[in-house]
Formats: sequence, structure tokens, C-alpha cells
Amino acid sequence: MNDVLLSATNLTKSFGGFVAVDDVNLHVKRGQIHALIGPNGAGKTTCFNLLTKFLTPTHGTISYKGHDITAMSPADIARLGIVRSFQISAVFPHLTALENVCIALQRQRGDSFDFWRSQKVLLQFNDEACALLEDVGLSEFRDVHAADLSYGRKRALEIATTLAVDPDMLLLDEPMAGMAQADVERISELIRRISVNRTILMVEHNLSVVATLSDTISVLARGKVLAEGDYATVSQDARVIEAYIGEDHG
Repeated sequence: MNDVLLSATNLTKSFGGFVAVDDVNLHVKRGQIHALIGPNGAGKTTCFNLLTKFLTPTHGTISYKGHDITAMSPADIARLGIVRSFQISAVFPHLTALENVCIALQRQRGDSFDFWRSQKVLLQFNDEACALLEDVGLSEFRDVHAADLSYGRKRALEIATTLAVDPDMLLLDEPMAGMAQADVERISELIRRISVNRTILMVEHNLSVVATLSDTISVLARGKVLAEGDYATVSQDARVIEAYIGEDHG
């Protein structure tokens, strides 16, 4: 198990009498892209929120690098090197792409994000911010306000701000949601590039993206892990086929 970076054991979340995540065991290996998929209502988002500590499990444990992080806050696990994105792009719309990344890089100054500090404070991060923008294909948009970027480029900017805190592990919540095909291809290639030195867990509905990017796929249905393996394995699993066909025809 030395190659497992993040794991969940018997992870369960109940809301009143409804069990949204039911005794889930999940093991994300270091250096892989691991996808969490399933039909609507399968419990993917709840599971993702449990792993990133935006929800507290009813029972079960979560471990990172072999250490129990079940009781930690989202801020605490971010300091350990686990950083997540959200379905809705989370950038400052009236700041430029460069300014957004510089603000994220302020994390290097300590625990304070002093947004009211003068612009001179941010200038020290310009070179590193420019390098991150180049990594995500946004060099030519460095001086463009985030509000004026296309949706796909906003998501790329969000990934750049996430990379600014130098995480070991990225958790991406539906990174392709709402994108045109050209943006899907651009962000897919970006995820492939940034995964070289990082571990990625993503919730994603676009099965062609999952098939192309993922090393391992966990399929959830009704809060339980239905199947796990590479795409060839899970796509031929009769239970997975039934779960998705049932959704299509329900």
C-alpha cells in the first residue's frame, strides 16, 4: 500500500434516513489520474466533499500518505498538499489572469492572504505567475481580466491558481462541465501535462475524457462502489452498463 496516496475506508455519509455514500473503499495511487464516475445521484459529489473535508463522514476514515486526516479541516488538508477545484470557476473576475495567480502565490508569505496590500507586494511573484500561466496555456492572456476570458480559459486560470500552492494532489470537480469541445480538448491536454508530477482525482461526467485520461476508474451507483479498474474493464462490466442504461431510460 506504499503507493497509495489517498484512501477512504468504509466511508459513509447519511443525511437523516438517506445514505448518500455507503461504505465506500477507495485507494488513489500516487502519480495516477483516478476518475470517480457514475450516473446522476450516485453519490460522487458527496464522496468528493467527504474526501476534501467539506462534509464530515457519518463513519469511516480518510488517510493521506498513511496518516489519518478524517478529523482535519479543509484548510488543514490543503496545507498538507491536497487542493481541490469546484464545478463553478473560482477566480476574481475583475482582476487580470496575472493578478489572480499572484494572489494565489501569496500563500508563500505564510497563512495570510492580504488582498488589500499594495500591488508592489504582488510584483515579487510576477515571474513565477507568468511561468504558471505558460504552463496552462494562458501566457498571451496574462493582462486580460478574468471576466473577459472564455469559460474554458477561466477553468485553466483556476487550475493555475490551484497549482500556485504547489499541491501533491489535485482533486478536480467536473473540470469539463459546460465546456465546448475545443475547450474540453484544451483542458484535457492541460490535465495530462500537469499530472506528470502530481496525483489527480477527478469527478467527471464526460466518459470520452475519462476513457482518454484515466489510469483507474471507480464507478459509484446508489452510494456504493459498483466497479473499479481501467476503462476497458469498467466499460464492459454488466453492472456498470445496467446502471447507465437505467439512467438513460429511467
